[in-house]
Amino acid sequence: MKVLITGFGPFPGMPRNPAGEAARRLGRLRRPALAGWERTVLILPTEWQALGDLPAALDRLKPDVVLMLGVASRRRKLAVEVRAVNAARGLDAARRRPQTRLVAAGPAILRLTASGPALAHALRGAGVPAALSRDAGRYLCNGAYYTALSALAGAGVPVAFLHLPGRGPESRRSARQMDFALSQALIALGRAR
Repeated sequence: MKVLITGFGPFPGMPRNPAGEAARRLGRLRRPALAGWERTVLILPTEWQALGDLPAALDRLKPDVVLMLGVASRRRKLAVEVRAVNAARGLDAARRRPQTRLVAAGPAILRLTASGPALAHALRGAGVPAALSRDAGRYLCNGAYYTALSALAGAGVPVAFLHLPGRGPESRRSARQMDFALSQALIALGRAR
């Protein structure tokens, strides 16, 4: 199975992005359950213009599953984003503002293409508190998620976005615990194929 795992680089107020670090670790993680899974990690620059390169990367890599990771500074638990909206705002790392719509003729909302409850259950089963979220924000996490969902619409490729907590005790959970939980979510996502 070909898997694409995405994370983000630094952005204003977050010089070290835990989502990018988690994506890299998940790409290297050795677990028997992931044996034979061809994992590619893509760290997205935290810039609006970088979203334009994502559809071409998806087309080139042709993943069977896409797991996207971001960090939400105000969240206290891991969030499974069940939808992305066709809206954008906020200065990026290059101090640029986005267009207000991500895809000019795109629908207002695109939904998770896997079972959100199954992903949350996998995370909780690994000992990490997780919840479903209907608001991925309007920043680059939502932008990347919407772009991937739009690019893969109708392709039968499960795409999920997980927001790592930026506050509270869960944000300080050990990398090993978080990696195991994220790998459980990845396995659940792979079963959605």
